[in-house]
Amino acid sequence: MNRVLPILTVVAAIVVLWYGAAVAMNRAWVLDQAARAGTEPPAFGQMVVATMTQERPVLPAPHQVVAELWKGVAGQAITSKRSLVYHGWITLSATLLGFAIGTAAGIALAVGIVHNRAMDMSVLPWAIASQTIPILAIAPMFIVVMNSMGVQGLVPKAIISAYLSFFPVVVGMVKGLRAPDAMQLDLLRTYNAGGAAVLGKLRLPASMPYLFASLKVGAAAALVGAIVGELPTGAVAGLGARLLSGSYYGQTIQIWAALFAAAIVAAGLVAVIGLVERVTLRRMGMAR
Repeated sequence: MNRVLPILTVVAAIVVLWYGAAVAMNRAWVLDQAARAGTEPPAFGQMVVATMTQERPVLPAPHQVVAELWKGVAGQAITSKRSLVYHGWITLSATLLGFAIGTAAGIALAVGIVHNRAMDMSVLPWAIASQTIPILAIAPMFIVVMNSMGVQGLVPKAIISAYLSFFPVVVGMVKGLRAPDAMQLDLLRTYNAGGAAVLGKLRLPASMPYLFASLKVGAAAALVGAIVGELPTGAVAGLGARLLSGSYYGQTIQIWAALFAAAIVAAGLVAVIGLVERVTLRRMGMAR
């Protein structure tokens, strides 16, 4: 209870502020409608009710977003093009593939950087520099090139996801693989341990906490990459497609519902990684 109460307090404060912002941002439409009808501006109570029930509000109220989420998840068949489960699965598929590619590439690069000074001096700076290029600038060009090569669908989105997710893994794994101190490394050298033995028996186990921390960041980044990969293609499926269609037709409630659906998917991925982390570290004797 001591851990839940602060969270509930923060959530309640956010909801109250959200409702206040919805009233402030949606009142202009209510006043405009009253002026067009030639009537007096509504009283405060009527104003609040009117700002909470608009079909296309500037800022949807929390209950409108929750209702749209419920309709998209439980109110539709999961195969329906209106179902958030359907769109969420398409985005999640690209996210998982991209996350797997990015994780594998990040771990491989980190091992090479730690064991090869030339890679440390050349690859790592380029990996850092690659993240300074806005993904919104790269994604359209990449999608066009891949389409011209006949590659469409899941793979281009997955590669964009991998592009965003590999960097946290590289940085985290490099830090983790270098975590063992000089005494531990010297001890293995006295046992005449080779590079592979040092990697398997010391560096990799020591890097596990760093790896899981970077995987949580990488999973969220992979989801962002999958959604961004859907935007320049005019996709008809996926959470990015829901964002696009909502923006085209001014359906702000739909946009917010898709955003919250993406947040829920990201939270689920991070929770799964956290569960695997606890089990793994407990079996390694690194956590209770």
